[in-house]
Amino acid sequence: MNSKLQWLRNKISSLDMQGIIISNPVNIKYLTNIEAEGTLIITPKENIYITDGRYIESVHSILTIFDEIIVYDIKDISKDDYENFFMFCENVGFEENYITYSKYKEYIRKFKINSFVETEYIIEKQRMIKDEEELSNITKACNITDECFKYILNYIKPGMTEKQIAEEIKEYYCKRTEGLSFDTIVASGENSSKPHAIPTDRKILERDIITIDMGCKVNGYCSDMTRTFFVGEPTDEMKKVYDIVLNNQKFALDQYKDGASTRQITKMIESNFKLNRYDLIHGLGHGVGLEIHEPPYINGRNDAILKENMIVTDEPGIYIPGKFGIRIEDTVQITKFGCISLTNSEKNYIIV
Repeated sequence: MNSKLQWLRNKISSLDMQGIIISNPVNIKYLTNIEAEGTLIITPKENIYITDGRYIESVHSILTIFDEIIVYDIKDISKDDYENFFMFCENVGFEENYITYSKYKEYIRKFKINSFVETEYIIEKQRMIKDEEELSNITKACNITDECFKYILNYIKPGMTEKQIAEEIKEYYCKRTEGLSFDTIVASGENSSKPHAIPTDRKILERDIITIDMGCKVNGYCSDMTRTFFVGEPTDEMKKVYDIVLNNQKFALDQYKDGASTRQITKMIESNFKLNRYDLIHGLGHGVGLEIHEPPYINGRNDAILKENMIVTDEPGIYIPGKFGIRIEDTVQITKFGCISLTNSEKNYIIV
């Protein structure tokens, strides 16, 4: 049996569950590498994947004997089959943060479940710690992101629109990876004051400021990086704000290590921002993996503890409405004594 499924069996057993139904496709991919539509159920004796005929061949091409997963075509499962899957099971787990109430009731009825219990993110918590294969995939995605940024700096010229630049980034990634890990943000001038700006037809000007937030996917795993740079010499105000953001971004990187409190790190950044009369209006960072935003969430409300081989971002930003904004972000790997930056593009004043 593959190690992730064996871990899950051991985990639910320790929580007094005799089975579990996995509905979240991201968790299914994590456990089995299956991306086809379907449901994974772990019974006391078997691992079962229920899908429909359109995906049977695809699923079989992914699985090996080592996975020990039985694949069922949904049309071949009878009412009695469903009721027998969890026969004699006292407690069966479900993903309460993913399925709807109607699906919850459907599962209880269909599988004749005695006690349906919440699993409290057990798989998502496990996903926070990356194994060697996951680290390799994310590192490759980050390397390509660095390469893309170097390319795009040479591509950008005054007169181009934000949309043109975003499309060029998308094309670059699609030729080399599975594509974007999220919709690219290209925000210039006053648009850069919007943290989640959508690329527009605004043209790049001489002496402009540009923020690009971008990432790609390799074997399903994401990268995430933001850089703010300038067309021509930045103003004194821009330099002042840039220095505050960069210094705090570097400071946070120095704090990131196994055992560190995400709330404490965020509070220190917030305090420094306030001393300079600015606010940290969004979280300091987040986990990265099969999803671009996943636990742990690094902010002042969530007191998560960083652990070795977590992959997280560090992305402080300052935004002055109607004028400009500056954000600098890296994807990093947590180690016992610090962190390793997986995105390594230039961070000092970048002028194109």
